[in-house]
Amino acid sequence: MRLVPLSLLFGLITMVGYGQNSDPLLTRDAEAQQKWVDSMYNNLDINEKIGQLFMVMVFSNQDDKTKAEIVDQIKNDKIGGIIFSKGGPIRQARLNNEFQSLAKTPLLVAMDAEWGLNMRLDSTYAFPWNMTLGAVPDNKLIERTGQYIGEHCKRLGVHFNFAPVVDINTNPKNPIIGNRSFGEDRDNVTEKARAFVKGMQSADVLATAKHFPGHGDTDQDSHETLPTVNFDTNRIYSTELHPYKRLFEEDLASVMVAHLNVPSLEPRSDYPSSISKAIVTNVLKENLDFKGLIFTDALNMKGVSEFSESGDIDLAAFKAGNDMLLISEDVSTGIQKIKTAYDLGEISEDRLAHSVKKVLKAKYKVGLNNYKPVSTENLVADLNRIKDDALHEDLMEQAITVVKNEADLLPLHRIENMKIAYVQLGEEDGSDFFNMLRRYADVHQIQTDRLDDLISRLSNYNTVIVGLHKSNANPWKSHTIADRDLVWLYEIARTNRIILNIFTKPYALDGLKSTTNFESIMVSYQNSRIAQEKAAQVIFGALPSKGSLPVSAGEEFKVGHGIQFPAAGRLGYSIPERVGMNAEKLAKIDSVAQHAVDSQMTPGIQMLVARKGKVIYSKNFGKHTYKGNTQVEWDHIYDVASLTKIMVTMPLLMELVENRAVSLDSKLGSIMPEYKDTNKKDITIKQMLSHYAKLKPWIPFYVETLDSISKKPMDKYYSEKRSKAFNIEVAKNMYLRSDYPDSIQEIIKESDLLSRLRYRYSDLPYYILKKYIEGFYDKSLDQLIQQRFYDQMGMSFTTYNPHKKYSNSMIVPTENDDYFRFREIRGYVHDMGAAMQNGVGGHAGIFSNANDVAKIMQMFLQKGYYGGRRYFMTQTMDKFNRCYYCHNDNRRGVGFDKPQLGEEGPTCGCISMTSFGHSGFTGTYAWADPEEEVVYIFLANRTYPVAGRNRLLRENIRTEIQRLIYEAIEE
Repeated sequence: MRLVPLSLLFGLITMVGYGQNSDPLLTRDAEAQQKWVDSMYNNLDINEKIGQLFMVMVFSNQDDKTKAEIVDQIKNDKIGGIIFSKGGPIRQARLNNEFQSLAKTPLLVAMDAEWGLNMRLDSTYAFPWNMTLGAVPDNKLIERTGQYIGEHCKRLGVHFNFAPVVDINTNPKNPIIGNRSFGEDRDNVTEKARAFVKGMQSADVLATAKHFPGHGDTDQDSHETLPTVNFDTNRIYSTELHPYKRLFEEDLASVMVAHLNVPSLEPRSDYPSSISKAIVTNVLKENLDFKGLIFTDALNMKGVSEFSESGDIDLAAFKAGNDMLLISEDVSTGIQKIKTAYDLGEISEDRLAHSVKKVLKAKYKVGLNNYKPVSTENLVADLNRIKDDALHEDLMEQAITVVKNEADLLPLHRIENMKIAYVQLGEEDGSDFFNMLRRYADVHQIQTDRLDDLISRLSNYNTVIVGLHKSNANPWKSHTIADRDLVWLYEIARTNRIILNIFTKPYALDGLKSTTNFESIMVSYQNSRIAQEKAAQVIFGALPSKGSLPVSAGEEFKVGHGIQFPAAGRLGYSIPERVGMNAEKLAKIDSVAQHAVDSQMTPGIQMLVARKGKVIYSKNFGKHTYKGNTQVEWDHIYDVASLTKIMVTMPLLMELVENRAVSLDSKLGSIMPEYKDTNKKDITIKQMLSHYAKLKPWIPFYVETLDSISKKPMDKYYSEKRSKAFNIEVAKNMYLRSDYPDSIQEIIKESDLLSRLRYRYSDLPYYILKKYIEGFYDKSLDQLIQQRFYDQMGMSFTTYNPHKKYSNSMIVPTENDDYFRFREIRGYVHDMGAAMQNGVGGHAGIFSNANDVAKIMQMFLQKGYYGGRRYFMTQTMDKFNRCYYCHNDNRRGVGFDKPQLGEEGPTCGCISMTSFGHSGFTGTYAWADPEEEVVYIFLANRTYPVAGRNRLLRENIRTEIQRLIYEAIEE
């Protein structure tokens, strides 16, 4: 009795289960397709038919000698296709057009573009690697990735993309697959591959699943040797071949056969799968019923090239059942060998026609029956689209994986209690990560070459973020953590609360002997700019944690593991298209801002736009001064002037109203005894802050301290040295009498009211409320706002009196004062009344940057919620953001400015009536719109060198920019 081999038996079983696949190369007009194929085939002589089986490699950066060899193969060998490798898109397009013009039969063009054309070409887009995609929960994004890569390929005239890799990467030591695989879970790999193929083939570019029958569980590279896959048939069919079975059901166009030694499928010892009939014909074509095009892997790879002489390999590959022979070492010899076998009857006409007609069928399917040259116009731009960046961001946001999170450390809350340090390890740069961390909190980078020095300096911090940055140059780069970095990691973790973020594949975690002392561990997969920026946003809760490990990383972190958490309501950072805006239209605001600087309306500008919780524009223009050299940077701080009103007094007052300490209808006489018997006793908070209380607009308190003749500060009020009697610092080496703030309050209390009730903007309410709030809490305004809001919100660039905290190089000056302090005002508040209160006013005194101002405006927009914390209830914000006196021609809310009621006013007139904001004397502007979810910040020092001119206001620069912002909204 003859025994049936297990592999054959299993194959017979699978034939029944997988015999229903359709022909993926058929087009809708199948009859016309077949007619074209038959016509082309019948027009070829035997050598030309065999030539159609060959696809040769082309480099668009090749020399003339190599190019001449390709031309010869096109003209004389009549090759069927070319696979482009390294070079550039313009060069490739031109070379492609030239080669197609020389071909009797149009050439199939292929590329290895697994993560996009950038795998081979400069000036093209790189999407994340498959390992990164394997962590993404939403397979619709994977489908879109395949589609976008397909669109790029089609634009460049590429018909076949040798992607995706569907190898199940169960071996962490695999030297060639690794990041190119979707992971180790067969079902995840399969679903990702299905989505990728569906997307790419929807773009009319044919996909190729590789490396059949499965290169994932090897520890050798088939470019260098013949790896062995030493599993039984059951394992191979259930795991390695699982993705192929599913893909064949859904019209996968082609398969690439690898050079592997698979003893359970091919009985001959060390016989490459690419030339094995048992594998290519019996398993792939018959058992799995695959009807698409079959490519060999490159036949110049050592996994097969050392098996036999050139030409013999080509013949063996064709006899095995392959349709196209990729990168033969000698095309002419290969053609001759196959021709001889054909003449001898070893290869039948049916066998030859079967493959050649499949090649021609594929050519028809990709449109080569109606070939058009590739246009080079706008080619590079077409291959680097904004929507590619948008998708890339989507992918990275979903991929980043939190694998350990003790005590729910992430996302970081209570940052007011944290002193955060960042330590960069690994061989590559982490500056994008660090710079994004700084947008959320006061994070300090610690750099040193000595471990003892590092540990000593880290003792001043209670939270340490470590970024392990490995090479992002290509997916084959090592993920191994260097011994020195391991020692440093263990020591940092032993002595500090640590968040470890690895910017490489998860396998790096297998190098950690213990993670006991690591509070939080994240995997960000790649060291790209986008990965670094998104990782920082996950840490601070601007983004949720969504990813899951596509592979196991040691015993502790298994495939599929990931700790998910929601976002915490902090501002994120993205691009306009992801929030329904047009980047090209939005860029028009650049020219307006630059015009303002060039026309000397202001020396410099900081500008920010956010929508739907994401900062999508943040730019700086000009310098600190017209004559200076210091360029404005994002972390430089401006005197925001009256923005102080809504950044300090309003949030503190909202708390008091919510806690029922006061109400908007509280009268001054009832909450402040000193006002009980004054002309202001019946004025309510609502009236005052709506600028509808008959209060004087402004009282120039400083004038009374100047000599009436010389107009210089009088000695009885000022001293050059600080003392108990002179303790109010109005400028450097200029101290006001300590009792003068009391005089200011007295002057306000005794001041006359205006003769009639009407809208009249006034600073005086904020002097009054400053005194009330400080008295209620028995703390100064600067301490209160810092402790109750700024520290908690991560507003680390916002402060009163920045000269005490920051260097002058970070502080933008406001004026060369020639009427009060007689010096350049830098780091001291510009407003005279605020300066006379030691720099701390309820109406002025705050210095900030656009990034921080946006945070508090976003908190208002979110009606009191930010960073996982509710500062006040929705109803409270609604009370303040309401126009109580619109019927009296007063547009103002309580503290907040509101859009104009007529034609003239503080906005572009194109904004919702629910919007709110404020402007400042120094040229600043902050506005938020709940309906469009837009926050717009404009900071300037238009008062420098002199405050008198205000072309910025007269020419409506800020509101013109606002108009352009709204014109950029598309959805």
